[in-house]
Parts: sequence; structure tokens; C-alpha cells
Amino acid sequence: MRASPYRDGATYDRISAPLERIGREVLARLELAGDETVLDAGCGSGRVTEALIERLPRGHVIGLDGSPEMIAAARKRLGGRAELLLGDLTTLDLGGRRLDAVLSTATFHWIGDHALLFARLRGVLREGGRLVAQCGGVGNTAELVGAAGAVAEHEPFAAHLRAWAGPWNFAAPGQTAERLTDAGFGEISTWLVQRPAPYEVLADWLRTNVFSAHFERLPADLHEPYLQAVIEELGPDPSITYVRLNIDATAI
Repeated sequence: MRASPYRDGATYDRISAPLERIGREVLARLELAGDETVLDAGCGSGRVTEALIERLPRGHVIGLDGSPEMIAAARKRLGGRAELLLGDLTTLDLGGRRLDAVLSTATFHWIGDHALLFARLRGVLREGGRLVAQCGGVGNTAELVGAAGAVAEHEPFAAHLRAWAGPWNFAAPGQTAERLTDAGFGEISTWLVQRPAPYEVLADWLRTNVFSAHFERLPADLHEPYLQAVIEELGPDPSITYVRLNIDATAI
């Protein structure tokens, strides 16, 4: 897994209200008594983490993210109400602590090796602990992926992006269920849903979220030209299919 690509925590927090709304739907699936220890895997700027804290008045919340900027934004939002860790989910080690649950929203599709990811999450969950998550699933933002790939074939972008598979792993429900089973989970449910694409201003969403990994490969003076070229490729008033893979599973 590469580190989280997000670098602008303040802007991400400002524009992520649509993602927070989707994240709260996922959180609603997680049954809690209020005294559990729960990990928010990929906590970002802490919007959904804050909602999780409200559900755990006697519990303990751990937020983990791979971006120092996101952890800084989450710390500003949450103060000392959560334990915040900078780290990689595929090397996750909590020093022998066992969790009651793992919550994750809009994170797993940034991780290339889902088999390793699920094995690590199973390793920090107690027997009977719950994994409740949502991420991009097969077919997610297909129009945008196509436009981004088409623009990447042209210079001056091709020198940096051609032949790159891209940063996303949009998995199917069936293969995800198999990987969860292999990692030691049972009572597995995986399914796809469509939601409105989570942006109010398309350019802001692309700049801060979608193309954060692309920008790491492109020189700074090509960031905006690439973004504008993709918007032009999408055409006026684009319709972007937003497909979410839902995961509910129990550690056995």
C-alpha cells in the first residue's frame, strides 16, 4: 500500500460534507453499546470519526490515516477525544490490543492488496469483532476513470502517467467475500449501491481527492492543466456513476 495521497487536510475537510453523509450511513450499520473500542480505518479529517465518538460515550475511538496532513486536520477537529495514529493499514500493529470493531469509509479502494488488508484488520479484532466498511466498488466513477486514462495518453501528461494502472482498487462483492473468508471472517455480507457523486464543485473534488495520487506523479505545473483537460474530456454537465462496495463481516 502507498501512503494516503491526501495532502491538503483543511481543503479536504471543507469539501467533504457529501462524503460525511455517506459515511454516516455506514456508521448507522454498526451496532454499538457505547463502551467499545473502535478503529476508524482511514479517518481523514475526522468528520465521520466525530460521529463515531458520539456513539461511544464510554468507549475509546482510534483514528488512523496515512497522511500527516489528514491527522493534523483530524486533531484540530477532535482535540483529545480520539487517539489518532499515523500509519499504514497493511502494516497495522496496535501492540497486542484487540478491537471490538473496525469502521472504514472511502478508504479501502486506495489499497492495492485487499487480501493483506483484511488479514491485518482481522489481526487486531477480537473474536466476534465487527468490520463495517464502504469503499469504491467495481464500476465506480467509470466515466471519470475513462476520461483520466484518455488524457493520460497525451503529452505532456503521458511521460508521467502512460502505462500507470492508476491508484484505485475497485473490487467486486464476490472476490471481496472470498478474501474476507480467507482472512478469518464469517457472517459476511458484501453488496454494491449507487450514490450521487460526492462533490458540490467538480474541480475541487478532483483536485483535492480524486487526482491526489496523479498529482504526485505529475510536476506541479501540470496539475491544473491535467485537471482541466479531464474536465473537458468529461464534457459539459457530466454524469459520474458513484458505486460503493459495502462490507459487513465478523471476526471468527
